[in-house]
Amino acid sequence: MLDPRLYREEVDKIRHGLERRGAKVDLDAMVNMDIEKRKINVRLDQLKSERNVATESIAKLKRAGQDAQADIEKTRTLGDEIKAQQEKFDDLEARFKAMALLVPNLPHASVPDGRSSADNKVVKEWRHKPASAPAGADGVKPKHHLDVGKELGLFDFERGAKITGSGFPIFTGLGARLERAMLNFFLDFHVAHHGFTEISPPFVVNKASMIGTGQLPKFEEDMYHCDADDLYLIPTAEVPVTNMHGNEVLDAASLPISYAAYSACFRREAGSWGKDTRGFLRLHQFNKVEMVQFSDPATSYQAHEFLRECAETLLQKLGLHYRVLELCTGDLGFGAAKCYDLEVFAPAEERWLEVSSVSNFEDFQARRANIRTKIDGKMQFVHTLNGSGLATPRVLVALLESHQTAEGGLRVPEVLQPYMGGVAEIKPKKK
Repeated sequence: MLDPRLYREEVDKIRHGLERRGAKVDLDAMVNMDIEKRKINVRLDQLKSERNVATESIAKLKRAGQDAQADIEKTRTLGDEIKAQQEKFDDLEARFKAMALLVPNLPHASVPDGRSSADNKVVKEWRHKPASAPAGADGVKPKHHLDVGKELGLFDFERGAKITGSGFPIFTGLGARLERAMLNFFLDFHVAHHGFTEISPPFVVNKASMIGTGQLPKFEEDMYHCDADDLYLIPTAEVPVTNMHGNEVLDAASLPISYAAYSACFRREAGSWGKDTRGFLRLHQFNKVEMVQFSDPATSYQAHEFLRECAETLLQKLGLHYRVLELCTGDLGFGAAKCYDLEVFAPAEERWLEVSSVSNFEDFQARRANIRTKIDGKMQFVHTLNGSGLATPRVLVALLESHQTAEGGLRVPEVLQPYMGGVAEIKPKKK
């Protein structure tokens, strides 16, 4: 949520930021509502002052044994008008807030202008040495990850669809162990090498938490909702972990506060019609380790680069060819002021797959969730940041397509082998 003062003091700043995003918001209506609210507030102050004077007059007249009926009637009349004006104010306030919750964050000045993902800027590309050619390190044309997984018995989409529906795969045997190895490696590395505190959060949250991080009301159609309890399955651990500090004042000396959390993630993908939904490319349930940081506003952009490096390090340790994109204004997420996407290359798919988005929300989420700190004697909202560190499905796709052996097996990256009981290669079953 934007600072309400911007609507009356820097409306041109909002207008310019929304134009850069290509976002359509009835800003004039919001400005007019804010003006009307302030007028009503002035009138309420006047009415309450008059009522106080009349109330004091009633007390004086009664002490003097004089008739106070006129002032009593006046307080009733004033009370009725105060009630009517307060109702008008509350109605305007509710309508203004409803509109404000749908206004996206303003892009940081450094974000490149653009209309779509085609305008995103590649800022880095990394490939493990020795380089793995698209044909594979063993000179073998890589197989599609679905074929590899089936041959090695790593997952089962058909049975997942039978018990739940499409987009809910089952990991089996060494496939289940491989995914668990990735999650454990990600968590352990963030804690041991990056100083994160591990969190194991709930996978369901209340509506206030979804509003706090910006999922609601904007993306309600993508959420899984438990009607009986009015709770939501989380789309990412960002939601519960960020809201851990909702309505709190954080000690400035403790900043930055960095968390790493594993969770299952649930997304209806209501807007995915027409997109490629095969295999692991678009799931309704998947596993991910999320990085969340609460930062001093003065240093949040250094923190942003740090989180990006944390995610990159994991991809380097896995030996995956990846690139970093700086998202343009037209592709920026709803709540982000700036965002990097990390994409791995899948040789058989012959495409880049997003495995992490690392975002700086500045004070956008902190205002919604009321997370503050006191710096130099002044109370202010913290900056929140998060990034996938990492999500497993598309990382697994890249592993399966990049680390194949000539015999049809899969080389297990060295960093995962301790979590796999020393397994260095997953070999095809003998026929």
